[in-house]
Amino acid sequence: MPVAASAIYFLNLRGDVLINRLYRDDVGGNMVDAFRMHIMQTKELGTCPVRQIGGCSFFYMRISNVYIVIVVSSNANVACAFKFVVEAVALFKSYFGGAFDEDAIRNNFVLIYELLDEIMDFGYPQNLSPEILKLYITQEGVRSPFSSKPSDRPVPNATLQVTGAVGWRREGLVYKKNEVFLDIVESVNLLMSSKGSVLRCDVTGKILMKCFLSGMPDLKLGLNDKIGLEKESQLKSRPTKSGKTIELDDVTFHQCVNLTRFNSEKTVSFVPPDGEFELMKYRITEGVNLPFRVLPTIKELGRTRMEVNVKVKSVFGAKMFALGVVIKIPVPKQTAKTSFQVTSGRAKYNAAIDCLVWKIRKFPGQTEPTLSAEVELISTMAEKKSWTRPPIQMEFQVPMFTASGLRVRFLKVWEKSGYNTVEWVRYITKAGSYEVRC
Repeated sequence: MPVAASAIYFLNLRGDVLINRLYRDDVGGNMVDAFRMHIMQTKELGTCPVRQIGGCSFFYMRISNVYIVIVVSSNANVACAFKFVVEAVALFKSYFGGAFDEDAIRNNFVLIYELLDEIMDFGYPQNLSPEILKLYITQEGVRSPFSSKPSDRPVPNATLQVTGAVGWRREGLVYKKNEVFLDIVESVNLLMSSKGSVLRCDVTGKILMKCFLSGMPDLKLGLNDKIGLEKESQLKSRPTKSGKTIELDDVTFHQCVNLTRFNSEKTVSFVPPDGEFELMKYRITEGVNLPFRVLPTIKELGRTRMEVNVKVKSVFGAKMFALGVVIKIPVPKQTAKTSFQVTSGRAKYNAAIDCLVWKIRKFPGQTEPTLSAEVELISTMAEKKSWTRPPIQMEFQVPMFTASGLRVRFLKVWEKSGYNTVEWVRYITKAGSYEVRC
């Protein structure tokens, strides 16, 4: 949080203070009275979770029958404050057996004060990982009778994890077979005109990993992004290899990624958590490879008939295919009868959403299936204004294809014991908001 929190309050639904902690002396102890008077008693709790009163900002959230209020004396990062609250509640639940309410707070005053001193220092958030905090705050909370029993997990080295910035992975992991699974999952967002010109297009992607590796491995991931390839060529004093490079925008990483190394070498280096996690997110706005092109032709023949012709072309390679393709073609509400001819898949009229729904289970690449439909409309005297045509919508999933062109150049695993690993890489492109005007 760029600006530190001055105080945190836990209130019940009546506004009584259950527990509070003052971290700085730039706010008075009567701040909670201002919150009760100007927010709780005016019934404005549900309008906005951020309020400014008397030069102070109040960030509040309701969890069960408890309000958690953070007070700051100047401008602060609101998203960071709410992220702190969510993670703090998850931490308390891990100590209280999954419960967080007024009774849980009243039964665990001492433990909560100890945790509040650890997770925030002079108003700045610190480590909120339950796995690490339980290594040195070993006191157990008063658990709900309906809570699950604590799991008997092996206790790792507390000193290493608390001081060594590897809090997301414990020591002593051993697997008979060391494997790494990496998925690049992308969503294509498109708005295209009826003539085929792109009005808006971008790709949002994420890299998902599932690691089953022994020890404390160090992984290094290389992608075909432009900055990374240029930096690699500079370090090795040789020209960049020919091939498509892409520019990643709005990149965010998991906390395990070594940002210092990324800034200097532009490579993604990290000690992975055990199991499944999201390594990074990104966005692409230029050079997008569209998996499909939709060419619609809709003719209104008087007031009672329509002709609909839609051609869908798959642009990806002939050896690939899309799964679960659904094309939703809008029709007027006064549709009475429809008849179809399709070269692939099945089509039907769905009156609930006023659409012709065309489904193709398996859509090969470099093919152009078509749909032809005749729509009969009910003629009504009241309905004289013209039909506003909503866009055609598509749903699909294309394995082993990326709309951005992102590719994994290498995935290296190093561990001091030198064991062999098996790496699996998969690409998936899905439809986000894929719309074509008709």
